[in-house]
Amino acid sequence: MKVNLIVLRTPKLEDMKSFYSVLGAQFQIERHGNGPEHYAANLGDLVLELYPVLDGAMPDAGLRLGLEVENIGETLRSLGESAAPRQTQWGLRALVRDPDGRTVELLQSQ
Repeated sequence: MKVNLIVLRTPKLEDMKSFYSVLGAQFQIERHGNGPEHYAANLGDLVLELYPVLDGAMPDAGLRLGLEVENIGETLRSLGESAAPRQTQWGLRALVRDPDGRTVELLQSQ
């Protein structure tokens, strides 16, 4: 199995775009058929899409994402985060929250 698509629905579309852009996503505006305008970014073989929530639904704050970044200290500063990264068996990592409250695990690439 290989993950190729993650769709995050959000009431804070522009805030989410800004947050994930700091992490390195380069978004394009898309619309499929009669669906809503949304943002999509290619992250290697994975597509990350940000959609507006429909019918007042709440985003899934229980979802946890793990993303690799080149420089974790610089990324945390760009996000305005004061979290201190710590060394783990997987590498230098820190936990932050996106604008919807999802936990995002940042891991510095080796």
